[in-house]
Amino acid sequence: MQKVKDQIFQAYQFRHACKEFDSTKKVSNADFDFILETGRLSPSSFGFEPWKFVVIQNPLLREKLLPVTWGAQKQLPTSSHFVIVLSRTQADLVADSAFIQSMMKDIQLLPEEVQQGKGKVFHNFLEKDFKLLDSERITFEWGCRQTYIALGNMMTAAAQIGIDSCPVEGFHKEKAEQILKEEGILKGNFGIACMVAFGYRINEPRPKTRQSIEQIVEWVQ
Repeated sequence: MQKVKDQIFQAYQFRHACKEFDSTKKVSNADFDFILETGRLSPSSFGFEPWKFVVIQNPLLREKLLPVTWGAQKQLPTSSHFVIVLSRTQADLVADSAFIQSMMKDIQLLPEEVQQGKGKVFHNFLEKDFKLLDSERITFEWGCRQTYIALGNMMTAAAQIGIDSCPVEGFHKEKAEQILKEEGILKGNFGIACMVAFGYRINEPRPKTRQSIEQIVEWVQ
């Protein structure tokens, strides 16, 4: 057990927001499939998986995205794999949407009466508990929160097998989405939640800095 703990801690010490990658080194298909699978298997609120992972390998498309992705000026050109993480929008995240109904029926394989009960609980959660239906943007941001669970799991899994990553929020959302729409990539009820680059570091990072455990944890006995 201690060996496993040590390996996990080593991965967390290894992982950093890599600003530039060695463009001559590529992540193998098997390793990247593994990373994507950890995203697919990630948990989400109500188990509704409101995400989609778009892997941008086309160099011309990366060039188009570069002017509107100020937070990835070095990562976009040099990363082995660059992923745009999409979240579903409000149209797909209301309880009676075709997507939610299909998730419960076809993916979660719930009996009809359970589907109805879960749908009512979910609607109450959206409308009253978290008031997520007040605006389309609020609902979308809730979906984005789910995608960040998958994002964290993919970056940690990558670190555990010696692959670097960098999450990216530095982009102009509307302009990046417009490019994806023009390319026929962004279709349906989706918007960009975040981006993430994967590859192998070209420079060693500075020592990791974090608040102490006492600063961030409060025990209530």
